[in-house]
Amino acid sequence: MSDPNRGDDTLSGLHQKLVEQSADIATIIDPDGTITYVSPSVRRILGYEPADLVGDRGYEYVHPDDREVNARAVERAQNRPDGSAVVEVRFRRADGSWCWIEATLRDRRDDPVIGGILATSRDISDRKSQEQAYRQLADEYETFLNNVEDAIFLLNVRSTETDTTFEFERLSPSYETQTGFTNQEVRGKTPCEVFGADRGAELEANYHRCVRAREPISYEEELPVAEDARFWDTNLAPVITDGEITRIVGITRNVTERVRRERQLQNQNDQLQEFASVVSHDLRNPLNVAMARIEFLSEDVESEHIGPTERALDRMGEIIQDTLTLAKQGQVVSEIEEIEFAELIGSCWQTVATDDATLDLADHLTIRGDRSRLRHLFENLFRNAVEHGSTSNRTSSDDAVEHGGTAVTVRVGQLNEHGIYVEDDGPGIPEESREEVLEPGQSSTADGTGFGLAIVKRIADAHGWTLQIRDSADGGARFEFREVNIAQQ
Repeated sequence: MSDPNRGDDTLSGLHQKLVEQSADIATIIDPDGTITYVSPSVRRILGYEPADLVGDRGYEYVHPDDREVNARAVERAQNRPDGSAVVEVRFRRADGSWCWIEATLRDRRDDPVIGGILATSRDISDRKSQEQAYRQLADEYETFLNNVEDAIFLLNVRSTETDTTFEFERLSPSYETQTGFTNQEVRGKTPCEVFGADRGAELEANYHRCVRAREPISYEEELPVAEDARFWDTNLAPVITDGEITRIVGITRNVTERVRRERQLQNQNDQLQEFASVVSHDLRNPLNVAMARIEFLSEDVESEHIGPTERALDRMGEIIQDTLTLAKQGQVVSEIEEIEFAELIGSCWQTVATDDATLDLADHLTIRGDRSRLRHLFENLFRNAVEHGSTSNRTSSDDAVEHGGTAVTVRVGQLNEHGIYVEDDGPGIPEESREEVLEPGQSSTADGTGFGLAIVKRIADAHGWTLQIRDSADGGARFEFREVNIAQQ
């Protein structure tokens, strides 16, 4: 028969070998907190010799901020029915640095061999670093989600072999504010459940498109959730985990007002184009006939009525041409080029009958736009300044002399980083008339067609510029253009 004591010795030796080779640290602490045993793995993990720790109080090696939670864990292990507890604390290494330790505590005070609290500990510093990074990322994500102005929504993507479904997971506060929906109302619901079958199907069609593309997509959509929230610029980005798309992150911007402005401008352009077509085809031909007849008549008859009639017909021709120009210039600019501002202003000034007027170019810069249309814009502004700066518009001859009559000074320069201005020292434009003068047909001169400044406004709108009329420093008219595409110098 085999010796039973020998079998116990073999089992004890095997147990000792497993403890010594374990990746975890086995520690025994007696009821008053004194370390009575530490396994050899403490050398590799913490850098201590086991004998260096035996006899010391264990809490002395625990970070001061974690000693209370460590004490509560020891107390739980001693009082729980299963006699166990788990705690995470920072522990001082032999070199003085700190590492995170996860310790599983078991009450073995009744065990005749152990006689204390058995702690099985492992280094979890890498895991804690990852958790800290995740927490920081989560905090940054929350900050971004709670403060970004664009509306953000998260969708869970659930795919099977035959179908892919989408469920709302979360909405940003800005999404809730702009749409009126709340997280509580939409969480776990499909787009069809939230927006109805037809509208939901349209939304899901884009979500499916994002899943198929497996990359971000952008589009404009109509989602009428409120009177002032109907049109949206939306970007979708898939979240891919282990090769599978698990989420879609959506960022959408309310562009309702912009779309309305664009449609209103388009309607105005369409109406003007229609009107211009009528003017061009239905009036120009009979006008040409009338002008030819007057010319023939003037050869055969001398009459004081022929001259005024010719001038009236010429004026009708000017109105027709300006109407066609107005219709053309209002179209949105699609092709732009870099233009030397000084060269553009100089060439425009030379083509206008400026008489004794003076041009003062204050700044040299490069702008981006449609050269042909911008020539019309500045030529009309210069012509307007000269015409309204003439002596016929002065209240007295002395005033005309003082301001130079047709010797009006026109100054052009850069307003700010994204703006330019054109101003003169003429009589100016009354504040109550500044909106009116930008409408077609409004002119303060007897021979004006009233289209000059309307064309300026149309060309500015077509470039995406905003126009405001103010008083110049000399009391004249000042035209300020903002949101101008100015190239960096």
